[in-house]
Amino acid sequence: MSGRSDLHPARLAPHDDSGLQPERTSLAWGRTLLALVVTACFFLRWMQWHGSLAGALALGSLLVALFVWVMQRRRYRAGAAGIRDSRLAPALRSVLLVGLTVAGLAGLSIWGIVTG
Repeated sequence: MSGRSDLHPARLAPHDDSGLQPERTSLAWGRTLLALVVTACFFLRWMQWHGSLAGALALGSLLVALFVWVMQRRRYRAGAAGIRDSRLAPALRSVLLVGLTVAGLAGLSIWGIVTG
């Protein structure tokens, strides 16, 4: 044999979930990251009308997108280990941070439009 028996799918997979939950979750976080970057681009277009407020909103969006990107591998590994060990804990801090930041960005955006 050529040593290919080491590439058996059961040995490569970090979990036994046939529904691929960690992969679906990772893709969802990737879509969140993309949405934050696109939102930052929209805020940059506002800079000619709203100045530094739009710049701060763009920077806030990009910082949260960076957080999502940095934490994505860690969340994937934790999800795969949680499925393997039958103890999957939600990423509550990440969800709360992103949710509160999006709510804050939305509130500041509305305030900037109303007062601007």
